[in-house]
Amino acid sequence: MNATTRILAINGSYRENGITDQAVAAAAHALEEAGATVETLTLRDQSIDFCMNCRACTQQPGITPGECMIDDAMTQIVDKLEASDAYIFAAPTNFGTATAVFKRFMERLVVYGYWPWGKAAPKFRKATEPKKKALLITSCAAPGIMGRFAYKTPKQLKYAAKIVGAKSVGVVNPGLVSQESGPVLSGRTTRRTEKLARKLLH
Repeated sequence: MNATTRILAINGSYRENGITDQAVAAAAHALEEAGATVETLTLRDQSIDFCMNCRACTQQPGITPGECMIDDAMTQIVDKLEASDAYIFAAPTNFGTATAVFKRFMERLVVYGYWPWGKAAPKFRKATEPKKKALLITSCAAPGIMGRFAYKTPKQLKYAAKIVGAKSVGVVNPGLVSQESGPVLSGRTTRRTEKLARKLLH
């Protein structure tokens, strides 16, 4: 990738300037310093309705995402996903899983599945496409190593990336983030975030 690489960050955090916001900002800063263009979409500020499971979008063949019957912000988000070269997917852990706003976004990624009536399971539209790259960012109140393997959030972020045709370059997963009311991303985690973010460009 060259210096005009377009990165789309999807931030599923509820808390303004919390650890997840800080990590996304650190990744974006590193990428912009390297010459990439970064757009961050904070899901708490987006109007995204629930998927209605009508499956109209999944009946349309081809590698292009199906057209959803719901007219909301997700239409533009899918367009941005398609136009981007790489991604940052971020969500903190709530009750052992990704936040509800991220899961709502993830459910609406059903447009990336081809699932005609009569078939037992969908096929990913991007399964045979050249893989893009994604940096995954999460956080939790437990120690980071426990959060990475005991909670569902890292797997959900990885699955969302897979659906849109991306492969993870790594996971940033700071733990023990609920010890203070205003936690600050550590220098060590900031450096790791920046290092992994630069992998999106190679």
